[in-house]
Amino acid sequence: MGFCSSADKILRRIKYYVLLILSLSVVAWIIIFPGETVKTILVSSATTQTLVKGDGLGDQLHSMTGAPDDLNTPPQKVDCPKVSPLLQGAKNLSFESSLTLNDVVTENEKVREGEYEPPDCAARQSVAILIPFRNRERHLVYLLHHLHPFLQRQQLHYAIYVIHQAGNVTFNRAKLLNIGYLEALKDYNWECFIFHDVDLIPENDHNLYVCEDHPKHLMGGRNSTRYHSPYNFGGVTALTREQFFQVNGFSNSYWGWGCEDDDLYVRVKLQKMKMVRAPKDIARYKMVFHTRDKGNEVNKDRIKLLRQAPKNWRNDGLNSCSYQTLSLDRLPLYSSHLKLKNLAVTKKSQFSIQS
Repeated sequence: MGFCSSADKILRRIKYYVLLILSLSVVAWIIIFPGETVKTILVSSATTQTLVKGDGLGDQLHSMTGAPDDLNTPPQKVDCPKVSPLLQGAKNLSFESSLTLNDVVTENEKVREGEYEPPDCAARQSVAILIPFRNRERHLVYLLHHLHPFLQRQQLHYAIYVIHQAGNVTFNRAKLLNIGYLEALKDYNWECFIFHDVDLIPENDHNLYVCEDHPKHLMGGRNSTRYHSPYNFGGVTALTREQFFQVNGFSNSYWGWGCEDDDLYVRVKLQKMKMVRAPKDIARYKMVFHTRDKGNEVNKDRIKLLRQAPKNWRNDGLNSCSYQTLSLDRLPLYSSHLKLKNLAVTKKSQFSIQS
């Protein structure tokens, strides 16, 4: 018993000496190599976490060598507010005879080939503005001068398309708008289409150029008629991509002035769609004065064609719109179409329309 007790005491003393020597060694190592010790501990900890959390070899490699995802992915824009804080309300419009297209280009440096997106938020709708056109250069300058900042204050993603009819054949506004719709969709899958006469300038930016659940009449009145609308559904209208397709677009048969918008209204009613009107106090337009254009005389057959609309709408419209493209000119402020990189661009296009 005495021998065993002495042996136990000796073993305990040996353990104490060993622990003391080890402790002193660790302290000495930390004092001599402090940086290397900390690095070793950190690496070991990181490696342990990777092995525990990683689901596979790819995850482990990404955790050990890859940069965080948020460094490689650009931050997503938040949605623009439902009511833009940039709106200014009614404006007193002026039309300076000295204004040039180059002046308008200088005023709109953020517009690229007719297209604009809000820089600080994601637009709630993408909108294509379609303008049928021939021999109205002065009107187009005035419209672009006012319309670009108007749309930008509404925080829209938009592109302006000018569809130019070449030659001296009788003007066909409705068919040009069908062409604009078909060509614009080759550039971008626009959600909303605004069909816009070149001589009508919106006065109040609370008149929102967006589409609703039903077709929308944006022109409540114009100055030339004491702000009463002469149209049930004309001048400036808005339909979604699907709504316009559902009614088969405009009729292609209206050569000359009159009733093509009434025909579209018939198509809308046949599809049992309602028509939404913008509030009259904000849906006000100033019309740039002009005389009737040569080649756009009153269509003598317009009433007869309108009566036939319920019977003919299925076979006369987008599905029967034939035309030949003569030229495509990409311009800074407006566009018609361009088969390149699926972009919505600004350019001037001329079409030879086949009757």
